[in-house]
Amino acid sequence: MIPRAGSPAPTDERGRTRLGNLFRTTAFKLSFAYLVVFATFAFLALGYVAWNATRVLDDQIVSTIEAEINGLSEQYKAGGLRRLISVVERRAGEPGASLYLVTTAAGERVVGNVGALPPGIIAEPGQTESAYARSGEAKDLDHRAILRIFVLPGGFRLLVGRDVEERDRLRSVIGRTFGSSVGLVVLLGVIGGWFVASRVLHRVDSMTETTRRIMAGDLDGRLAVAGNGDELDRLARNLNEMLERIGELMRGLRDVSDNIAHDLKTPLTRLRNRAEEALRTAETPDALRAAIEAVIEESDGLIRVFNALLTIARLEDAGSAGDVATFDGGQVAREVAELYEPLAADQDLTFTVTVQPDLILRGNRELVGQALANLIDNAVKYGGTGGTIAIAAERVGDAIRLSVADSGPGIPLEERGRVLNRFVRLEAARSRPGFGLGLSLVNAVMRLHQGSLVLEDHAPGLRSVLTFPAVTAGDHA
Repeated sequence: MIPRAGSPAPTDERGRTRLGNLFRTTAFKLSFAYLVVFATFAFLALGYVAWNATRVLDDQIVSTIEAEINGLSEQYKAGGLRRLISVVERRAGEPGASLYLVTTAAGERVVGNVGALPPGIIAEPGQTESAYARSGEAKDLDHRAILRIFVLPGGFRLLVGRDVEERDRLRSVIGRTFGSSVGLVVLLGVIGGWFVASRVLHRVDSMTETTRRIMAGDLDGRLAVAGNGDELDRLARNLNEMLERIGELMRGLRDVSDNIAHDLKTPLTRLRNRAEEALRTAETPDALRAAIEAVIEESDGLIRVFNALLTIARLEDAGSAGDVATFDGGQVAREVAELYEPLAADQDLTFTVTVQPDLILRGNRELVGQALANLIDNAVKYGGTGGTIAIAAERVGDAIRLSVADSGPGIPLEERGRVLNRFVRLEAARSRPGFGLGLSLVNAVMRLHQGSLVLEDHAPGLRSVLTFPAVTAGDHA
């Protein structure tokens, strides 16, 4: 599309927007703040160096003048005015000589290399800085010097000074160096701030683009990690873990929906068929009563499924385990085992319980008991006639383990992660009652208690291990 006359080009608009975003980034603002601080520091440091160098040079000039004043005074005392004039004439003619001037009390020039001074300077004893003209030059006061006027016995005036041209030249050099140094600092700071901010903005823009794709429906998208371990990498890793968890929940939601549609279709169809058959074939009250009882039993099974789903959802969404207290995990294992001993005896299963003392846990006693009961129920269901079931409660390091082992067919290694999902049932279990929610419920309970459920090979059979963090003596108290 051709832009209309007078309208800005899209690339210019994007460029201005990107530049505006660059200036608004925290990295650029911090870089600018550091630049201001560093430039101020450099300004003060270089200014102090310049001032100190000038002061030292002035002190050297003054010391030189004082030494010459003292020397010439001694010459005057030793040989009088004639000797002073001779010494001043000799020194004034030397290359790079200081400034000398001897005048009468009325200010009339006697000898020296100073051609002109501002009016009144020679009449005021002491040190001063003034303009002057060299002897033999025009009377224009084009030079400056630090001067010391000393009154000799007899009223004669002795002036000794040093030209400050070198000092002014040094000041000029320092000033140019000062300006270029501060300018270089500012330039490098701006370039460095732009470079840092642009890199940060590039990574933030990449993150923003990824989040937009995720919001658009691409739940498999993940933020790029540069691998340098900075704060943006840590943020990206945390967000990726959060996205992974959200993806797991979304996949779980889809799986639950699919499994509900497939696994509950059969009992609902069976429920409808039994009710329809009762209406069609029941001719006596007893037959109708039996059909209604079958329908109620089927309905109770469906209610149990939905209750289990609600329990799992509540456990996964809860921030705490509800009624939390400290309790003996070994005692819970004994109590749950006692409930299943008669059922195990009916199937001729060898039932053993091994419990260590003082296995203190902190959590919801009812939920832990329900999780252990689900594992024992699976062991009884799949243990087979004449098999064995071993229940153990023990302390291992800083953890407490409740385990249930059976001698049944077990679960293949590649399926042990999948069976923790809802409605997952292996082919060997399709002929047995159940909906594949027991291990999902156990896994949800363990997550809520910061523990873990591990399915291990018992050779033969399966060993299900619940691992809880132990309660220390201080926590228990």
